[in-house]
Amino acid sequence: MQNFFVKTHGLGNDYIVLNQDDITFQLTPENIQKICDVHYGIGSDGILLKVPSTKANFGLKIYNPDGSEAEKSGNGLRIFAKYLYDYSYTLENSFTIETLGGLVKAEVTRETNGKANQIKVDMGKAIFASAQIPVVCDSPECIDHPLPLREDVFFMSCVSVGNPHCVVLKDKLSVTEIMKYGPMIENHPNFPNRINVQFAKVISPTEVEILIWERGAGYTLASGSSSCAVAAVMVKKGLTERSLNLKMPGGTLKIHVGEDWSIQMEGEVKEIAAGQLSNELIAEL
Repeated sequence: MQNFFVKTHGLGNDYIVLNQDDITFQLTPENIQKICDVHYGIGSDGILLKVPSTKANFGLKIYNPDGSEAEKSGNGLRIFAKYLYDYSYTLENSFTIETLGGLVKAEVTRETNGKANQIKVDMGKAIFASAQIPVVCDSPECIDHPLPLREDVFFMSCVSVGNPHCVVLKDKLSVTEIMKYGPMIENHPNFPNRINVQFAKVISPTEVEILIWERGAGYTLASGSSSCAVAAVMVKKGLTERSLNLKMPGGTLKIHVGEDWSIQMEGEVKEIAAGQLSNELIAEL
């Protein structure tokens, strides 16, 4: 079916999935913005585009709602894996996906009536080298480094899990605070490619609560890659065990950080709607 779409969420972080072979329009930044707009389009936190791959079973392009392309998305990968499984692009429970941020392995760990509802993703290895994240920092690894912002100073710990993240440890979490400072940190000149921002509070050695400001998307209810980034930083700082739960406003993800800094993420995904983009919308793209 031409211009067929599926809209799915992972803990409230929702994406529209499209197949490059089925769409009759170009995914320009302007078209991505329109489709993701809640008033003029379908409304979503981004678009996942199925594309060919010579390195993995499937290829995936990930677009933010502002039209920019993301290297990797944990929730996006789980949503895309569900799409592949539910719509019979694969009959296997385990398969590989190529992203701009590297190859990942996805596994359907729970299904109901032939539909996947829990997915595990191998997210690759956490990278702490400042130059590879990238972040402008006078230390080889940017851990607890001061970042002055207006009248405040934040102590940031930066990591890449295929895309860049800035983690700030807090005693108390405030949505108002991350809404204020998230965009400042995202667009700070110390981050050449902009950055995803997480404010994190340690609840116990196996539980961390976080708020997220996502690069190109803004305040987000949940994020898989953000959860992986926070887990890696917490383990790096010796604040938690290697297996932990990451609590977000949208729900909880299970994260395991290996001795070699490889990261596994597991969580639920649920389809919201499926259908066909209207001819009237297509005419505006």
